[in-house]
Amino acid sequence: MLIIGIAGGSGSGKTTVVNQILKELPEGEIGMISQDSYYNDTTHLSYDERVKINFDHPRSIDFNLLASHLKDLKDNKTIHQPVYSFIKHNRTGDTILAHPRKVMIVEGILILTNPELRDMFDIKIFVHADSDERLIRRLKRDISESGRNLDEILTRYQTTLKPMHDQFIEPMKEYADIIIPNNKRNTVAVDIFKTIINERL
Repeated sequence: MLIIGIAGGSGSGKTTVVNQILKELPEGEIGMISQDSYYNDTTHLSYDERVKINFDHPRSIDFNLLASHLKDLKDNKTIHQPVYSFIKHNRTGDTILAHPRKVMIVEGILILTNPELRDMFDIKIFVHADSDERLIRRLKRDISESGRNLDEILTRYQTTLKPMHDQFIEPMKEYADIIIPNNKRNTVAVDIFKTIINERL
């Protein structure tokens, strides 16, 4: 099994890159795991306490569960991936059955911050986007999908998102094997990446 880690800041376009790759590769040979499914179980906290959690800090992720699930997949076992609700800020209690695949993509803003996970990735990719571009994408997404207002998003960006990005996400570029600029010129990087995967397959 080839395990690929795709990191980058919030709104950097990781999902776009993943979709470009998935579109080109044989269906059924590639699987996908999102870091967002592995936020810590916060059942023991009230909703008001959950809202205050810093979800952009590595401590918010259950890396132990994510790493053990990847090991199981590598050992050809199926896993029960948690389902996370961003409305309740907690796991729903449901799970999704994920099967081993020839290629497994793990995607998330913080996945390269964990040394154990980093060691499990055969290829590490960092999707880079300009900070203004990331903020604009984040604004559009949060307003349309989460119903948040502009002031709330900008306050969160200044107090949490940007400091956490600068402290934990941006420095992870040094661990990346490939840095993909998320703009119209990224086709070459994506093509190189797809060639590497096809050769491994």
